[in-house]
Amino acid sequence: MVRISSSVDSSISRGFNKSEPMDMKEEVNAPVTLREQWIVESQVFGIYKHFNELPRRAQTVMLEIVADMHSNYLTNGLQCLPPSFCVLDANRPWLCYWILHSIALLGESVDENLEKDVVNFLNRCKDPLGGYGGGPGQMPHLATTYASINALITLGGNRALSSINRDKLYAFLQRMKDPCGSFRMHEMGEIDVRACYTAISVASILNILDLKLVETVGDYILSCQTYEGGIAGEPGSEAHGGYTFCGLATMILIDEAHRLDLPALINWVAFRQGVEGGFQGRTNKLVDGCYSFWQGGVFPQIQRLQQIIEEQLGMASCRKHEHDSVERNHKFSGGTCQMDSGSFEEKGLNGGLTIEKFSDIGLDFVKRPAFIEPLFQNFALQQYIILCSQVMDGGFRDKPGKGRDFYHTCYCLSGLSVCQHISLRDADCSPAVKEVLGPYSNLLEPTHPLYNVILVHYYYAHEFFSHS
Repeated sequence: MVRISSSVDSSISRGFNKSEPMDMKEEVNAPVTLREQWIVESQVFGIYKHFNELPRRAQTVMLEIVADMHSNYLTNGLQCLPPSFCVLDANRPWLCYWILHSIALLGESVDENLEKDVVNFLNRCKDPLGGYGGGPGQMPHLATTYASINALITLGGNRALSSINRDKLYAFLQRMKDPCGSFRMHEMGEIDVRACYTAISVASILNILDLKLVETVGDYILSCQTYEGGIAGEPGSEAHGGYTFCGLATMILIDEAHRLDLPALINWVAFRQGVEGGFQGRTNKLVDGCYSFWQGGVFPQIQRLQQIIEEQLGMASCRKHEHDSVERNHKFSGGTCQMDSGSFEEKGLNGGLTIEKFSDIGLDFVKRPAFIEPLFQNFALQQYIILCSQVMDGGFRDKPGKGRDFYHTCYCLSGLSVCQHISLRDADCSPAVKEVLGPYSNLLEPTHPLYNVILVHYYYAHEFFSHS
């Protein structure tokens, strides 16, 4: 895919000059899903049309990230939630992570008293035998363990990081390890790619990842890559954006990304960006703001796998040439295109060398230069997030017509951060003004492409757990 122009004005123009959806009245017999797609397109294009007709100064205002409103919305949510949130009682560590990570992306932090309250609350969510539950007294669960660890790393500092009992956490991860190669989300719980990611991510970022935890995880994830190229939650299921992110990130963290069919995976993810500019989670589904990260977040991972991708593309071309030659009854000369079906498994990102410390992969990966240009329309995604998902009273939403929530706020902002930093070769550099849609004050903090925690917080945690 040719990289989108760096000119913000031309990018906006291309985004807003898409053709209008067909008249729904003329297609009353269309399937429900198709009519729903037309409704979403109509709402989104209506917003874009309105924007395009505004004076330049008004357009500038519409493109601003209302950071103060978002910060107020998030901080209030961390302090007190209305009774309607009782349905999320088993997800309270997730609320902590979504809110804290969103605040950190905005370049802000919570005060010391609130930080102390969060650490104390998450301490009460710890199980005596390891792992974190969805709330005090609840059974430990891999998903809420991942959320708790990311929340504590986002807070940073000795109080938060010292509250993590790594020995008991490792024992919990070992108990969740299943003979099939994957992990269970909780005792006697489901087995899926999400469990693999949350377990491996936690172990990696805490510097407790070892061969026992890694063993056969790659086999399970490989069995979940579908004919489309994306990764499903479990073997035989449909490719899904969230599971594709989780699967690829896990394979990178265990140094087995080379085993996946990366060209097919890229093809599937790239085609999930819709005419609205945002991403859908599955084929033929509606656009959703949260996939700005779950799908968009795959691309900064892909950028650092250039060598593997080029080798796989070369092998695929070589096998096709070999097949065509056999069909023509030609024989290969020695040493030319001698590739078999197992060639993709020969060498990892680290050259097939034994990794003594798996936990260094996350650091080495983010320090690796990104030579692949953006493989999606990052300005189109930025405009969808800002104009269609942003709520001016604070927070972000799935799509026009939906309400704001902390989950979509977290992953819309995470996706926006990905967009702003996607063109950088060095993760520690700052983007140029031309890479940020709207005023440069919109620039968010960079997030680690594998863990989705702010880079500076990741560096602090890596140093902390390397010496403790």
